[in-house]
Amino acid sequence: LKVPLLCNHCDNPPCTRVCPTQATWKREQDGIVMMDWHRCIGCRYCIAACPYGSRSFNWRDPRPNIPGELNHDFPTRERGVVEKCTFCEERLARGQQPACVEASRSGAMAFGDLEDEHSQVRHLLQENLTIRRKVGLGTEPEVYYIV
Repeated sequence: LKVPLLCNHCDNPPCTRVCPTQATWKREQDGIVMMDWHRCIGCRYCIAACPYGSRSFNWRDPRPNIPGELNHDFPTRERGVVEKCTFCEERLARGQQPACVEASRSGAMAFGDLEDEHSQVRHLLQENLTIRRKVGLGTEPEVYYIV
């Protein structure tokens, strides 16, 4: 079984507890685990704390590898900081879907509010057999996989 190693946006995220600069935190309004790349000091405690392997460290400046012009609506990361999925929070703020969901035109990925009884995500969870990764750890991952 191959699964993407994206952030599971845990309800009880261990990464937020170990960050000495609070560069990683969970948003109150929707539970998305966020990252402030400008606040990150690169200690990598969050990488060690994440049981999902969903964080990466920028050993080199990632900007030269980005094709075309930089998107100034998205924060520019630098060498020496940790990165993770934030469900494209800058897109969510504009009412758009995360880029991965938009790119999966086949419908292989869905995004929505689990508490909204009319959301597509809630409908998919009710109609399909799903799993969450490593639930026994008590992190309460909020990413579901349809099997």
